[in-house]
Amino acid sequence: MANPLTLVGLLVILGLPWGAASAQTPPTQVELSVYRGLHAAAAQGSDEDIRRLAQAGADLNTRDGNGRTPLHVAAFQGHGAAARTLITVGVDPSLLDNQRYDAVTIAAVRDDVPTLKALLAAGASAKLITSVYDGTALIAAAHLGHDGIVRELIRAGAPLDHVNNLGWTALIEAVILGDGGPRHTQTVRALLEAGADARIPDRNGATPLQLAHARGYGGMVSLLRESSDR
Repeated sequence: MANPLTLVGLLVILGLPWGAASAQTPPTQVELSVYRGLHAAAAQGSDEDIRRLAQAGADLNTRDGNGRTPLHVAAFQGHGAAARTLITVGVDPSLLDNQRYDAVTIAAVRDDVPTLKALLAAGASAKLITSVYDGTALIAAAHLGHDGIVRELIRAGAPLDHVNNLGWTALIEAVILGDGGPRHTQTVRALLEAGADARIPDRNGATPLQLAHARGYGGMVSLLRESSDR
């Protein structure tokens, strides 16, 4: 079996972004200061201004220089109520910014459970294919060990066994890009309890159990062994 660390190590050596956190581009302070209209209202979390501008016929899906809609901005700023209002007045929650992230994945990467809940309750989807890695919000959250987010996404019907263009599922990312600590271990638990397939290997043929064992992640190994014995 090829070394399962090869791809991760190569990306790190080359200085290439391999995770949702490093690939996302939040608005800068300069951008926030020059926003006008719905982008400004979203950045400030102003429900009143959002409704007023929508009623006046503002372009609900207008984009800034990085392709961010007002909904993306609200998600980056953690304004869950404003995000819900934007969807209520007609913003398209499936749109992606220039890095191919939707508002749900942005909230997932920020570990922002309240904003994620607001987005999902308003009708945003947990099933979109996002990022240059052709991943999902669930994969991004699993990579980062955002176990609370993972559980919310699972409840919202996120695809458990989607394989991104690196050949990794959410379960694999929780192992190989995690630190083996409590939150990544709880992420593995949540995925397994929801029915994630622990038999799906990476491109080198290594299963999540083999990958966890190679890293000495005892808690994950126990969970994965229990799953394989069922």
